[in-house]
Amino acid sequence: MIEGELVALRALRAEDVEHHLRWRNDPEVVRWATAGDPCFGPVTREALTIFFERMLVLSPRESAVFTVETLPDRRVIGMADYRDLDPWAGSATLGITIGEREFWGRGHGSEATRLLVDHLFGAFPLTRLQLDTWSGNERAVRAFTRLGFREEGRRRGAVLLAGERYDEVLFGMLREEWRA
Repeated sequence: MIEGELVALRALRAEDVEHHLRWRNDPEVVRWATAGDPCFGPVTREALTIFFERMLVLSPRESAVFTVETLPDRRVIGMADYRDLDPWAGSATLGITIGEREFWGRGHGSEATRLLVDHLFGAFPLTRLQLDTWSGNERAVRAFTRLGFREEGRRRGAVLLAGERYDEVLFGMLREEWRA
């Protein structure tokens, strides 16, 4: 359990599948989390159950999915993850999705991201962390920047959403920037 003031990150549990099923079938969550990526949703219960079986046995030395809960009431509102942890390169990729809409724009996602960053830099000898979003998700761009991530590049026109093209925005944070 990793706790902040607004949220806690805890290990994923089998019963969390219900929340993920709801979020991944909510068009607004899919839009903002992944720019409508059909690999994220919509998804069937059967497909998500198979996916969850794999997520529940991930090795934390490589990747992990956390459940984001509010404090103090422990309401499940989202997920945070890291993947592609490479101890030789000293890097990992992270992600955050707040699936409960009433918690959007209230700081819960920012705190969950900060807790995950602190955990990763504190637990592993990493040099850098990276994440990305799409240019239309201005709320995520602002949040990542406020947390100390720097825009490192753009893949211009790489995201197609509702017939419009957006950039994929790539962010990174170095260990020394985290310490500052």
